[in-house]
Amino acid sequence: MRSRGSLHDVNYKSVPGSVKDSSIGLIKLILILITFVVGVVVGITSSSHVDRYFQLQAEQFSGNQAVTPEPDRNNVIAIPCPVIPKCEKEDCLSMESFLAPKNLSHLMTDKELFWRASLRPLKAEYPYLRKPKVAFMFLTRGPLPFLPLWERFFNGQSKTMFSIYVHALPGFELDVANTSAFYKRQIPSQKVQWGTTSLFDAERRLLANALLDFSNERFVLLSESCIPVYNFPTVYRYLSGSHHSFVQSFDEDSRYGRGRYNENMKPEILLSDWRKGSQWFELNRNLAVGIVADTKYYTLFKKYCLPTCYPDEHYLPTYIQKFYGSLNSNRTVTYVDWSQVGPHPATFTAENITEVLIQSIRNNGTLCPYNFDRTPICYLFARKFDPTALEPLLNLSSKVMGF
Repeated sequence: MRSRGSLHDVNYKSVPGSVKDSSIGLIKLILILITFVVGVVVGITSSSHVDRYFQLQAEQFSGNQAVTPEPDRNNVIAIPCPVIPKCEKEDCLSMESFLAPKNLSHLMTDKELFWRASLRPLKAEYPYLRKPKVAFMFLTRGPLPFLPLWERFFNGQSKTMFSIYVHALPGFELDVANTSAFYKRQIPSQKVQWGTTSLFDAERRLLANALLDFSNERFVLLSESCIPVYNFPTVYRYLSGSHHSFVQSFDEDSRYGRGRYNENMKPEILLSDWRKGSQWFELNRNLAVGIVADTKYYTLFKKYCLPTCYPDEHYLPTYIQKFYGSLNSNRTVTYVDWSQVGPHPATFTAENITEVLIQSIRNNGTLCPYNFDRTPICYLFARKFDPTALEPLLNLSSKVMGF
C-alpha cells in the first residue's frame, strides 16, 4: 500500500495539469507579444503626429513673435548698460547692487520706475552701515553753466554723503571728465514742456531714480540756474538734521491761486485743500516715496490742472498740505527774487553779482522756523542766475560762500 503524499503520487497527479498550464501560458505570451507590437506601432504613429503638432506650434509661435511689436517703453532715452555675462564678475543678487544701482541707465517705463521706487522696507533696521545722503537733483534743458561752481562745492566731499542726478532733454549728453562728481549721473529722460504735467513728470522721475539708492534720505530739486550759497558741510548738516521737509505751500485767494482750482476735482480735492507754492522743493525720504507712489491725486491734476493752471505750482503744495502738513516746514530753501512784476523771477547777471547780494541771500536778518526753533539761515540755494554770473561768483565763492 502506498503512503499518502509519496513522490510517485505527486509525479503521477501533476502531469495532466502541467500540460494544460503550459498551453495557457503560451497563449498568454503570444497575446502579450501581439499587444506589445501593436502598442509600438501605435506609439510610433502617435509620436510622429505629436512631433508635427509641436513643430506647427513652434512655427506659429515664431511667426507671432516676428509680427508682435515690442512693448512701448514711453520713448525712454537711456545709455546702454554694460552686460556682465552670467554675473561672472559680480553677485547680481548682492545687497550692494540692490541698495545702490551702479549704473543710472535703465529701460524701465515711468510706471515701472515709480512702482520700483515706491518700495519701502517694513523692517526698521538696515542690514548695513547706512550714512544718510543728500540727493541733488538737477532739472535742466541742456548744459549746466554753473558746473565749475558746483564742482568746487562738491570738491573733497565724501560720496557717502551725497549723490547727483541730472534730467536733461532727450539727446543731450553731459560732457564731463571722469573725475567730475557729475560723471555718468544722467538719468533716462523724456521731453519736458513748461506749464504742463510733463514738467512735474520729470521731477517725479528724478525723485524715483534717486529713491533707488536706499542711502538717499534728503532730496533737493535744482535747476541749471541755481547756485549754492553755503558750503557743503553747512548744507548737509542743515538738511540731514531737519525734522521737516521744505515745501512752500500757501492759500492764495486770487485768480492765480484759488482761481486755478477746478470743481471737477471734488470730492478728492476740495477748494479748502488747494495750495500754491514754489516749484523748488526739498523732501525727506518718507515724503518722496509718497509722491512717486501717488496715482489717484496726480491723475486728477493731469486731467483738470491745465493751462492756466500749472501742476508744478499746485500739485506738490496741495498734496503735502493734505497728507503731510505736520511734516512740512511750509517754506522753500531756494531763494528767488519775485520783486519784479511778471510770470518769471528776476535774473541775476554778471553786473548784479556782489558780496552784498550774496550775503543778503545768506542772511538778511530774517529768522526762519527750523526744528521748532528759529534760525538766521533761511536759504541754502538761490536762483535765477545768468551764465555770465559764473566768473564773478567763482571770485566770491571762497570768501563769501565758504568753498
